[in-house]
Amino acid sequence: MVSTTFTVSLQGAEARLVEVQCASMAGLPAFHMVGLPDKAVSEARERIRSALNALALALPARRITLHLAPADLPKEGAHYDLPIAIALLAELGLLEREIAATTLSLGELTLDGRLLPVAGCLPAALTAAGSERQMLVPAQNGPEAAWVGAASVTAPATLEEALHHLTGKRPLPRVRASLTAAEPREPGPDLNGIRGQEKAKRALEIAAAGGHHLLMTGPPGQGKSLLARAFPSLLPELTPVEMLETAVIRSVSGKSGESVVSARRPFCDPHHGASQAAICGGGRNARPGEVALAHNGVLFLDELPEFAPRTLDALRQPLETGEILIARAEARIRYQSRFQLIAAANPCRCGHAADPARACSRAPRCSEDYLGRISGPLRDRFDLRIEVPPLSASEMSAAPRGEASATIRARVIEARARQADRWGSPLLNARAGAADLEARAMAEPEAMALLTRAAERFGLSTRGYHRVLRVARSIADLALSDRLMSAHMAEALGYRGAAGRHGQD
Repeated sequence: MVSTTFTVSLQGAEARLVEVQCASMAGLPAFHMVGLPDKAVSEARERIRSALNALALALPARRITLHLAPADLPKEGAHYDLPIAIALLAELGLLEREIAATTLSLGELTLDGRLLPVAGCLPAALTAAGSERQMLVPAQNGPEAAWVGAASVTAPATLEEALHHLTGKRPLPRVRASLTAAEPREPGPDLNGIRGQEKAKRALEIAAAGGHHLLMTGPPGQGKSLLARAFPSLLPELTPVEMLETAVIRSVSGKSGESVVSARRPFCDPHHGASQAAICGGGRNARPGEVALAHNGVLFLDELPEFAPRTLDALRQPLETGEILIARAEARIRYQSRFQLIAAANPCRCGHAADPARACSRAPRCSEDYLGRISGPLRDRFDLRIEVPPLSASEMSAAPRGEASATIRARVIEARARQADRWGSPLLNARAGAADLEARAMAEPEAMALLTRAAERFGLSTRGYHRVLRVARSIADLALSDRLMSAHMAEALGYRGAAGRHGQD
């Protein structure tokens, strides 16, 4: 007789069902595990043996075989401990086989039988709900898994609690999630606390309204990083669908617990020394990188030219397609990575190329070399490019505080609502197809003539041509204008040219 229970194998953001089969037979005492287990899964034998010993139980003096099906699917991670233990308990007769067969579980066991939190409980809960099985997860993962309302989730803290729940001796209550306990986070800076730099604030508003990518260049200490960190305060909260997409990626990344579910848009700001695997994802378990963790949110790259050129060029695929592909010999893992890229860069390595009194002796050549580390194809994907000029002390003290982020966010939400009405879905101008954009942008002939003349004069690429049109449409939406006028197009062209002096469009 074979005892079975279920768990999952994480393949990117997807949880594939795994059947855990346990059989014991006469023979020399042994505990074999098959089904492509990795080192962490194979070591479960000793953790389970010790955890059972803590319950005053021992493995029988028989030949025990544990199979993880399907056999050709690699099994990675310590979350297999709990389902293996449940299958063993059913085989030992301490648990009804029918109960074990209708249970899907995840959890890492300590030597004394406690359950530690694991990654991937949210996608596993989606699988459990689809297969109509009850789910057992560690106590810390309970609120995360219970966010899938269709799943019946129980969260024991120890193997003993799990056993008593499954046998009916001490049933545990079903866990219920509450969004009010979502991840706390320090509020970002408000735009009205940043004096001056009105052009940069206007560019942030346009970027937030249309989902555009933004590049800021300028000398150090002028507020580029502060402006970027204030950008999330202009964005609306996540929709329920976006919340689920974002939470699944956070869950498989190992950011377990209730905090994976949040209505706040992600804001990721990796250091410029981060590796390509850290930015794009990968490693032994093909975990998501910063571009996937920023899905439905913001990826901020400070000191953009300091990032490795290969890492920067790897961003081109997710910027265009909204997903990142991690190719491995045994699998191809896809993560959604639809984010807004906000980048900041000094004009040169010393940062003072525009100031003759402070620039180095290599100016302006040093500026061309430094910003030349950003490839032309990547630079071409920034819809908005602005220079953040230096402000004197007198200019800064005399500058008004400007509008609060909440006021600007209200305009952004209204502009996004107009885009949803135009495209028939929650689609932003930055992601509208070229054919639909030209057909439904509702641009005046004078505005299109202005764009055509500018494209010919400045040698805009086809991509650059359509990106200017998208930005102009966002400017018109902020102005609550159904028609795209020449003034909107002229402002959009102004944002296209700021960084164009450092490279071809």
